[in-house]
Amino acid sequence: MMDDFLRYNCQVILPSFGHRSQLMLQQAKVLVVGAGGLGCPAAQYLAAAGIGTLGIADFDTVSARNLHRQILFSPNEVGLKKVEVACGRLTQQNPQITIVAHDLQITWQNAADILGTYDLVLDCTDNFDTRYLLNDTCVLLKKPLVYGAIYQFEGQVAVWNVANSDGTRSPNYRDVYPAVNASQIPSCAEGGVIPTIAGIIGCMQANEVIKYFANAGDLLAGRILMFDAQTMQSRIIRIGTVTKTNITAGAQPFETPFITARELTQEIGSDKYLLVDVRNLEEHEAFNIGGLHIPLNEVEMQPTLLNTGKPVVFYCASGKRSAVAVQIAKKLLPGVSFFSLQNGLDAWLKD
Repeated sequence: MMDDFLRYNCQVILPSFGHRSQLMLQQAKVLVVGAGGLGCPAAQYLAAAGIGTLGIADFDTVSARNLHRQILFSPNEVGLKKVEVACGRLTQQNPQITIVAHDLQITWQNAADILGTYDLVLDCTDNFDTRYLLNDTCVLLKKPLVYGAIYQFEGQVAVWNVANSDGTRSPNYRDVYPAVNASQIPSCAEGGVIPTIAGIIGCMQANEVIKYFANAGDLLAGRILMFDAQTMQSRIIRIGTVTKTNITAGAQPFETPFITARELTQEIGSDKYLLVDVRNLEEHEAFNIGGLHIPLNEVEMQPTLLNTGKPVVFYCASGKRSAVAVQIAKKLLPGVSFFSLQNGLDAWLKD
């Protein structure tokens, strides 16, 4: 009890917080999906605040190019599993809480089982397949989802699917983004991101979690906070109080078929696949692994080039644009097998 008093005293003495709110935090079970730029600061502050059970889900390894914003990791841990390093560090930070490692990719097959054991989920991911999967699963399970996203100097935060007093639910991700719009997707390599925006948005996500369980303040439910680190200005966009989407258990989200860098390397000389680079011209000329060059915004206009009788592998820098290319192409040519190079050329070069 003395340890609890010393550790949490400064938040317990806050007006309208108190011991009851702290007890609610200690009884809470929270899952952070993605131990990257957002997940690192969010998990650190949730652990420090005393969230009783904190799960971390990630299947990637520590990369040197991400150290500038993934602040749980150090250079001597490059190549190690992110979830193992993160959970070890969080346990050192607060040994009084329970840290659960999920060293796996969240898929439609396992999402309900994993998310179902938690009270609330944080979306700290950076790909659209997982965003829609987490959103739809949380809607079906009736669990709130704290959303965060960053690009260059900007970030967004919102809380989806919160229960209203009349039994309805607040808006979710699909109320704002019904489907992926390829023309609105920023390139995944050349745009960059300032590291501090990851810390700011990740901390805001943690703040919403604490507010939710402590019943302190107004949640960003039915609203999206937009923050610009260059101007230090923020604005809140109001969406509404009730969701207008109808997500059912039978409507499974689309999951992109992928091929790993290692699998593709083994077949690269066999002419088994048609490779298609969906990056821009500058990226393609700087480095590519062969095949056609069809930028993402032109895939819809070039269906005949893709219909060669071979399975098609789209690739980009990190796998985001190629995953969208698969979705676009599959609608145009449903009889063709399309794949995305998992984690893109980043994984290719690493492998």
